[in-house]
Order: sequence, then structure tokens, then C-alpha cells
Amino acid sequence: MTGQGKPATRVLLVDDNVDALQTLHVLLEMQGFEVQSFATPDEALAQASMFQPEVCVLDIGLPGMDGYELARRLQASGLRARYVALTGYGQASDRERSAAAGFHVHLTKPVQLDPLLDALKPLDA
Repeated sequence: MTGQGKPATRVLLVDDNVDALQTLHVLLEMQGFEVQSFATPDEALAQASMFQPEVCVLDIGLPGMDGYELARRLQASGLRARYVALTGYGQASDRERSAAAGFHVHLTKPVQLDPLLDALKPLDA
């Protein structure tokens, strides 16, 4: 619960850079979010249906299954959430590709806190 008595927004983080993943996880928890983080797409897919995140923050450059495919699979599973691409790829073509894969927001690394917090509003907000 947040200080206002409403449940915290549930955020799913996926990034294969474990240091960045852990840092972002702690930062978001300090901001009042309920966070589950995973270093592999397979772990995220296995846990997402139980966690029911309202926002999915996905690295694009994941090994094995990239963030585009992960987003498509999460959406195909029926997970209705805001999808945020958090990536080192920032060209116009990268933004177009993330939009085509169902991402609502495309942020480039290193991300600033304010744009990230703005991106973490649930779809219903």
C-alpha cells in the first residue's frame, strides 16, 4: 500500500545487466512501487501471470529472447499492462520497432528518474 491507502503499482523489471536491475529495483521500491525483477525473459514469463504487473519495464537487448519478443509473448498471454522499453537503442527506427511490438513508452539508457516515473503510470491512470 502507498501512503494514500491505495495499492502500490506493480512493476515487472527485466534486464540482463544484474547490477542495473538491482539498482532500479531498489530505486523503484523506494518510490513506493511493488517490484519483481528478473534477469532472464523466461523467468519473467513464468512469473508474470501470478504477479499481474500493471507496468512492464523491459530491456530490449536481452540474450536468447529480445525485449520485443518478450513483450509480444506477455501480451499474447493476456497481460494487459503499460509496456516500457528501457534500452541503449535510441534511433527513430528503434522507437518505431518498439511501438510496433506494443511498447507504450521508449526510454534510452541511462534513464533519468523523472521520465521513468512518468512512464510507470498504469494504463488506467
